[in-house]
Amino acid sequence: MKDFFKYFFASLLAIVVSGILLMLVFFGIMGALASSVTSSQVAVIKSNSILEIDLSKPISEIPQANILSAITGGAPAAEVGLFEIMSAIELAKADENIKGIYIKAGNNNNGWATSQQLRKALEGFKKSGKFIYAYADGIAQKAYYVASVADSVFLNPIGNVELKGLSTNIMFYKGLLDKLEVEPEIFYCGKFKSATEPIRAYKMTPENRAQIAAYQKDLWSEMLVAVSEHTKMDTATIDSLVQKGAIQTSTDAIQYRLVDGLKYKDEMEQLLKAKSGIAADKDLNFASLSDYKSRLSQKPSNNHIALLIAEGSIVDGRAGANSDAVIASEDFIKEIRRVRDDENVKAVVLRVNSPGGSALASENILRELQLLKAKKKLVTSMGDYAASGGYYIACQSDSVFAMPNTITGSIGVFGIMMNTQKLFNNKLGITFDVEKNAPMADMGQMNRPFTEQERNIIQHGVDTIYSTFKSRVAAGRNLSMEYVDSVGQGRVWTGTAALGLNLVDGLGGLDRALKAAAKLAGISEYRVVTFPKPTSDIERLLKMVNGKELNSSLFAKQMIQNELGYSFDAFQQFKLLMNNQNQIWTMLPFLPDTK
Repeated sequence: MKDFFKYFFASLLAIVVSGILLMLVFFGIMGALASSVTSSQVAVIKSNSILEIDLSKPISEIPQANILSAITGGAPAAEVGLFEIMSAIELAKADENIKGIYIKAGNNNNGWATSQQLRKALEGFKKSGKFIYAYADGIAQKAYYVASVADSVFLNPIGNVELKGLSTNIMFYKGLLDKLEVEPEIFYCGKFKSATEPIRAYKMTPENRAQIAAYQKDLWSEMLVAVSEHTKMDTATIDSLVQKGAIQTSTDAIQYRLVDGLKYKDEMEQLLKAKSGIAADKDLNFASLSDYKSRLSQKPSNNHIALLIAEGSIVDGRAGANSDAVIASEDFIKEIRRVRDDENVKAVVLRVNSPGGSALASENILRELQLLKAKKKLVTSMGDYAASGGYYIACQSDSVFAMPNTITGSIGVFGIMMNTQKLFNNKLGITFDVEKNAPMADMGQMNRPFTEQERNIIQHGVDTIYSTFKSRVAAGRNLSMEYVDSVGQGRVWTGTAALGLNLVDGLGGLDRALKAAAKLAGISEYRVVTFPKPTSDIERLLKMVNGKELNSSLFAKQMIQNELGYSFDAFQQFKLLMNNQNQIWTMLPFLPDTK
């Protein structure tokens, strides 16, 4: 009887816990559905409103609804895409109900090129004569890069502005693999192909350190110019202050004109009320980018420019409904063909925000883009990253544009395989045996090292793909193979450096790429149509349910992402490589955390 009650209450507890979880899921889904319905309506913008831009919210190329965030407590996914944000800021210039822009400038969870594109759009808004104010309790360095465009930047009296220089942190796993007695088998081309370094080395190689220092120099130059524009100090003086560590407190920020005043939040609110014509005893009218998105519209036109968005790592096959942002070759090729066969599409802007990925998938995507280019003008616009496989798919466009802060290039190839024989034998006591009818019949198994003959075969495959990569770049950019090899070798460049190396045609963002595409197509009036179409909460939920993917792994993944923050990107990339070890990769080094 004692055991009966023990098992009974244990089962009852399990049922209660499961019921609570199901209720949380149900209400979370209902909330997501209600939000989706609400967001489809045109938001009413009150008079004397202020457009609010929260830099802590991530900006994606295609906004992805995150229906799990309400349940797990995680940060919401990007609700508004970059093109929509640019369009919203442009629309707000002429909107009589919008009196100005308020930048919440605490943290900035976006890449350097995205931040630069946003800053350029805000510079355009200032020409309207409306105000831009920025405020935070404390302002992170990358957030200040954007906030410095404001007419005035305000800070909490006991806050600080972070201006400390750039650092790039890379996590290395070689020591862990040593302890586990796992031996990586690595094959690569290019002395700068540092994507494999975290697995084969304990710290940066001199070549990798050199390329990181080079692109940090370009990024820092852009940062200094932005700070100089706001403070009216010359860049050399600002850099000297940073080298000395002179900017630590709010008093320092005032002294060196980084901020224009110290205010508590209630004082900032009163200032915004005065600037927007709101009585001191009334509430401020804030319009979020999500609200303003619903007001965006374009003139009817049979001339379309397709904005074909390639965002995420490049992988083979199809993406599941619960996948992170990836460029899955089969899915993306379908989108390319849709664009190619659409008679209303007169030109295409390929928007690439990718560190690369599978070499095979990159080649297959490039082939389809070549077929598309045979029918329509093709222009590439590069985002935060358009490197390795991301550059592979971009290199044969009619024109290629990058932001100065874009990370691009990385023309190189690698492959990874893990030999876990000692881990299984020595740590776990597990042994393997095999019967085979040919010497290499079990090639690629993780329970033994490669033979010298097998290593030569794989390295030859890597060398062949590197040669193919270089030939694609040489043909697309009208360069010699020798020159491509000299700027290749897996080295990454900023957009500024890439322009001087003839890897891109010009510096600029989406706006410049769209104008170039229209000019090449000979059209002046057009509509921008996005491919693939953004998915709503309802569509994403249906995909998850139909694919039977609404499971505990989704919740676990969301929880891990909440805890790891920015490091989650590095974790995901490491996981991608480990789960696809038999592939050859054209991928950027582990996403550099430069801040």
